[in-house]
Amino acid sequence: MRSWRRDFHRHPELAFEEEVTSGKVAALLESFDGIEVHRGLAGTGVVGVLRSGSSERSIALRADMDALPIHEENEFEHRSRNPGKMHACGHDGHTAMLLGAAKYLSGSRSFDGTVYFFFQPAEEKDGGARVMIEEGLFEQFPADEVYGVHNYPGMSVGNFGLRAGPLMAAIDVFEFAVTSAGGHAAFPHGTVDPIPIGAEIVLALQTVVARNVDPLHARVHGGHADNVIPSRVVHGGCVRSFRPEVQNLVERRMRQIGRGICSAHGAGFELEYRPYYPATVNHAEQTEKAANAAREVGREVTTDMAPVMGSEDFSFMLQERPGAFMFLGNGDSAGLHTPRYDFNDDILPVGMRYWTTLVETQLSA
Repeated sequence: MRSWRRDFHRHPELAFEEEVTSGKVAALLESFDGIEVHRGLAGTGVVGVLRSGSSERSIALRADMDALPIHEENEFEHRSRNPGKMHACGHDGHTAMLLGAAKYLSGSRSFDGTVYFFFQPAEEKDGGARVMIEEGLFEQFPADEVYGVHNYPGMSVGNFGLRAGPLMAAIDVFEFAVTSAGGHAAFPHGTVDPIPIGAEIVLALQTVVARNVDPLHARVHGGHADNVIPSRVVHGGCVRSFRPEVQNLVERRMRQIGRGICSAHGAGFELEYRPYYPATVNHAEQTEKAANAAREVGREVTTDMAPVMGSEDFSFMLQERPGAFMFLGNGDSAGLHTPRYDFNDDILPVGMRYWTTLVETQLSA
């Protein structure tokens, strides 16, 4: 697993470009005893199918394969060979752990039923999970339950954390524009300046969200010259939340606030608001099953972990099937999405044993 993981780390590929990675995954699965290999969902997705015994029960295990557009600053031997691309979120480790579980289970056949191994592209961008589902993932591979794992820097090596209900936030993306006639910067009294109006809207939007959480992240663009008051200023960003009613409230209030402020100043207002990833919501029964399997591995398991404001497109799979998403401690490493992050190879066997234990207990012979 360490060899596989470091090879993936050396050759990172971005969302929907995982041709080499998915080819290696498929070749390894084909080399294991009795695994059917299916390619092509979402372009570079790979699914392995392993059957044992006569039971019709089934379980799906998911790993993500894509990297990030980050220039790696590490200097170890297995650093990225692809400039500007890096496995800065540990998907190389997730893939290696699931391959290890597939190899073990193909040799042991210590279960009764069907295991689906989902190797998903494009978790970091545009929802590879959503695309796989739209292209028939669960019609072709009708798993009863689905499970996922993600490493977690700052959590003790090999420990687990999860919770029933919302574990990770939904993310919506927005872009709003303040429009006016524009004009010369030397004559501001003769025009309506959209820049301070946009700033006023941004400040007002903060009243929508809870005071101890800041789920709005914004960017601003307006004009191309210092001596011009632009006719259009565009603000964009994302909104993170845990409940659909909050998503609806934020969008509704953004429209009300934006239109109200712009109307007061004689400017126009446009808003494009798009849901991106839903919240990652664990099902209670499957959360308990996942926690029990983690305890069987002999590690500390936290079942009331505080929700995380990050987002994860495994959420789409949890909307289709009952299941649970689990965090696995990566130790005192650099943070995710940073140029000095690296997956901790010491947790590869822990993650593999979690996967195999989950299968053996859920599909006990």
